Amino acid sequence: MVDVGTSAALGPAGRAGDLVALTRLSTGSGAVGAILDWLATRTGGTAALVDVDGKTLAAPSKHSAPAPTVLAAAATEVARLHRRGTSSAVLDGEPDTIDVVRAGDAAARVPYLVVANRPERRPGVVLADAARILGLCWRVAEAERTSDRVASAMSQSREAVLHLLMIGSLAAAQRIAATLGPRLPGVARVFVVECPAGRRHQIGDQIERFARGRAWIVPCPVRPHHLIALVPPEREHRLDLLIAEGVPEARVGASQEVPLRETALGYEQAFHALAVARGVPGRYARFDRHTDLTPFLGGRGPAWAAGFLRPCLTYVPARRADPGAEELLATLNSWLTFDGGAGRHLKIHRNTLAARLRLLGDLLGLDLTRLADQSAAWLALRLHAGASPDSPAGPLDSLLATPAAVVWARSRLLPLDAGPPAGVETLRAWLRADARLPATASALGISAPATRKRLARIERALGRSLLHAPSAKHELWLALRALGSL
Repeated sequence: MVDVGTSAALGPAGRAGDLVALTRLSTGSGAVGAILDWLATRTGGTAALVDVDGKTLAAPSKHSAPAPTVLAAAATEVARLHRRGTSSAVLDGEPDTIDVVRAGDAAARVPYLVVANRPERRPGVVLADAARILGLCWRVAEAERTSDRVASAMSQSREAVLHLLMIGSLAAAQRIAATLGPRLPGVARVFVVECPAGRRHQIGDQIERFARGRAWIVPCPVRPHHLIALVPPEREHRLDLLIAEGVPEARVGASQEVPLRETALGYEQAFHALAVARGVPGRYARFDRHTDLTPFLGGRGPAWAAGFLRPCLTYVPARRADPGAEELLATLNSWLTFDGGAGRHLKIHRNTLAARLRLLGDLLGLDLTRLADQSAAWLALRLHAGASPDSPAGPLDSLLATPAAVVWARSRLLPLDAGPPAGVETLRAWLRADARLPATASALGISAPATRKRLARIERALGRSLLHAPSAKHELWLALRALGSL
């Protein structure tokens, strides 16, 4: 066994030239693989980085890794060297000699560099120099990987908090947020920023600095071009100007101030405002306050909703692993809010989502592909409160036929009276076609692009998103139904 540090230098380049080459390689991307490639070429052999447990951590990218027999012999020797605290050794193999050198100072998990080549081409001092530089590069790469894992875990945890807020699990969201920081504000304005996917982190950092660490910022898990931010009212003044100046291509929708328990409502408001922001010069819009339908339905509303949802509320799954009532209602709400993006929002496979929707359809007696049934379920979820599940559901039309509901419907559609031509006709055709663009275009006798342009003008007139989820299609279907137009 020979200490490689005492071996003669290899080749004509000399130690200084080798150090220059190694230093240059260490500053580039993929430094570990590049140095192993250089070593393989320099020594005329093969090289690898081996963990103290014998696992191969890295191999050359342009050359083949050492043979399995070489790696097996090296792994045994590495374990022995690690136990004894020895830095290097040479194994006499056939036909190659195997050099093993610790890549750095003694530490618990410092890897070892393994180089196999012909005995007459001993790598000498270049191997010791390469091992030291390689060890530094490996630690830098490990630190970067650890940082990426921590950042990913933080991002997923923040996304989980947003998900809990969206489904109404306020206490659980607050517990997790208190650990991660900052604490969730009791009242916030929700912002949805639309921007290039690669700029979300830049905008998030801008908002973070502007709000002095008090904003809750999450890249949207459903839409890669959206960023969601919950900002305390006292820290959101002129935030729109900051974003617009920092990222000129961004568009911003902002909600009204909402209590934390109504984060889902705030998100919908901000999303609707974003639809308006796409068509205004400042690329920013704030949700205009309007009267919700639910107060106009009085005490009958929650009772009707409880009766409507009773089959789901009283459902007991056959197996503990199957979704229960609360999880099914959360799935239904996500489906009505995000359409096909519900699977990404809930972090479940599309087949799992489809199975849950089939179960919901069977329990509630609904066809959830039809807008009429979707709208009834949407209203039931909005009204669902503490009413007894034994309440009779009754027909939806009788609930919408009250004078108060009719007044609400007229006010909701009032902007279309002075809005785009054929606005009501286009909206009615779109809703009758279950919000499907090709069927709407066919019913109107115009092209699909022309239909889309009409719907975009209606979006701006109503201040609501129609073409993208969360869409106001359920609310508008209920308004036209209350007026007897559907």
